[in-house]
Amino acid sequence: MNRRIALISEHASPLASLGGTDFGGQNVYVAQIAQNLAALGYAVDIFTRRGSDDLPRSVRCPSGIRVIHVPAGPPRYVPKEDLLPYMEEFTDFVLHWRRCRGARYDLYHANFWMSGLVAADLKRATGTPFIVTFHALGRVRRVHQGQADGFPDARAEIEDRIIREADCVIAECPQDEEDLLCLYGADPERMRIVPCGVDNTRFSPVPKGTARTILGLDPDERIVLQLGRLVPRKGIDNVIRGFARLITVHGVEARLLVVGGESDEPDPVRTPEIGRLRDVARAAGVGDRVVFVGRRGRDVLRHYYSAADVFVTTPWYEPFGITPLEAMACGTPVIGANVGGIKFTVRDGETGYLVPPRDPDAVGERLAHLYRYPQLMRALAARAIQRANDCFSWSNVAQAIARLYEDLLTPHRRQVHRQLSTSTLFSERLVPLPVHPAADVAPMEPELPLPHVASRLADAQQALFDRPRGGDDDLGNVELTA
Repeated sequence: MNRRIALISEHASPLASLGGTDFGGQNVYVAQIAQNLAALGYAVDIFTRRGSDDLPRSVRCPSGIRVIHVPAGPPRYVPKEDLLPYMEEFTDFVLHWRRCRGARYDLYHANFWMSGLVAADLKRATGTPFIVTFHALGRVRRVHQGQADGFPDARAEIEDRIIREADCVIAECPQDEEDLLCLYGADPERMRIVPCGVDNTRFSPVPKGTARTILGLDPDERIVLQLGRLVPRKGIDNVIRGFARLITVHGVEARLLVVGGESDEPDPVRTPEIGRLRDVARAAGVGDRVVFVGRRGRDVLRHYYSAADVFVTTPWYEPFGITPLEAMACGTPVIGANVGGIKFTVRDGETGYLVPPRDPDAVGERLAHLYRYPQLMRALAARAIQRANDCFSWSNVAQAIARLYEDLLTPHRRQVHRQLSTSTLFSERLVPLPVHPAADVAPMEPELPLPHVASRLADAQQALFDRPRGGDDDLGNVELTA
């Protein structure tokens, strides 16, 4: 189709899977969108800040994707909270790259607010349209984090400008759309809901016994899982207190695995949250039942999801949240906070349960209910796999974004604005399972199932980076060969 798209992701490089400090949902999003857009025929360049002297100027991948490391600020890790002063330098480099390489982009797709600032300045300089996926909003963050928010005060005003000037703003879930409308006055005619996705080639069910054998876990023990970043806003203390209620109030013996941190071994020095959470577990009387596992690579996460009976995540707020989708794709029911993207991806009573974000009694009661009705747990697991695969594969997500691109870039299609709505693309009607099931409960069929579109593309991290490297060119480029 001869479209050339530039993805801008100033702090979240797809290369960060090799061990970079800033690796989270945005890195996965950028890598997967690029990989799947390339499969649809788009030429894709990714501009991300050069955070190390060891990185080449650009990396060309077998799929045709090119990752361009922008020399903006010092060539070392800089926390994203401190990157704003380098965005003018970032913009100047992209303009220089366009001139020197003759790279003419049809559209910029910015990720995060600072990338949106770069894209807005590029639009002023070149007239090239841009869309933006914020991944998180400054005003929402301030409500929940207060003075703990380390981003500059200018963030909200910059986000206001980006929303005014963007040709389209992608909201990742209905709550994200509501926040953009209510807190920023965004134009609803220039907004679309397109969610994040899950890599169902990497995250798929492993037989529970097999997964536990691989991880060295007791095959008969009840296991609850919490997995993700260990920071206060993720509400892991609430998960621990809820887990304690399962044991002390409901009399159900179990073990809680907490996966995450800054090191492979759980180290409260490198991850201070571990020390605080251990104190929480001891105070709740379950210090010996909560196991901090440490950081684990994405190649083994499916075994943790599959080994668990239930996945629990109760953040204070969550712009989207990929871990609940990964758990669902592995056939693990989710108990999640009724916030942000979680209340969009998790169907209450169908693929898991939604609970208030700071209510350990609700967490304990829902856990006890699932252990009381194991057949219900199996029914929720089947529904979880179905919803993750049918509605949230990266293949589906990329196709929705590609249609959005074409609506913006093809004049006669620009009036077809509301085609990419949540109600038509990323939801289906499931019959809720009963709260108190009969002994013979079984998964019910959806009334209006979406067609199953399972991505058979390798995970972008693997496709981009787990390959031998070839020779350099005069600009310090690297070509990745198959």
